[in-house]
Amino acid sequence: MNHDKQSPLIYLLDDDDAVRDALALLLRSVGLRSEGHADPLTFLAHHDRGAIGCVVLDIRMPGMSGLDVLERLAADSDLPVIMLTGHGNVDLCRRAFKSGAVEFLQKPVDDDLFLDTVQKAVRQHIGSRERQAATLAARQKLARLSGRELDVLQRIADGLSNKEIARELALSPRTVETYRANVFAKLEVDTLAQLIRHYLVLLADTSR
Repeated sequence: MNHDKQSPLIYLLDDDDAVRDALALLLRSVGLRSEGHADPLTFLAHHDRGAIGCVVLDIRMPGMSGLDVLERLAADSDLPVIMLTGHGNVDLCRRAFKSGAVEFLQKPVDDDLFLDTVQKAVRQHIGSRERQAATLAARQKLARLSGRELDVLQRIADGLSNKEIARELALSPRTVETYRANVFAKLEVDTLAQLIRHYLVLLADTSR
């Protein structure tokens, strides 16, 4: 079957074939594609880290627990994880959330609750990826600026006028105007608000 690589993919990780089949059928009913895995190690070795979607993960599986899989995923993937269990307790729930799970559902899971939870996780993942893409684009544009242009950008963001910037940097106001125009052009922005947004990306990067 030929799928759109950009459409959301729901990974179903459960050693119970009947559970995987039932959840896959449920997801198909709302147009969501899925991929089932019974073996955690096979899933970890072969899942697409670039996929948009989420992981539905049973907490008890042979060979490797769902919590171990969750911790491995958290280390190298941004896929949201929904935990499923037929043996829920407060401690398991707490540990799952602490390890990064976005939701913890009890088997047998209600169909509507399951679909709502999956769709919410997918929306959150799409939003997260869009923010990552915007941050990367802003970072690449900021890399085009010269050191002096960065100096001017910082002072524009601090609210200084061209004359004040000129005085601080020992430049003529006309030279500052040229640098300011270059900054707007290289960042491909038209408004001061857009300029500030790019500057905040720079601050976030340097504070890491």
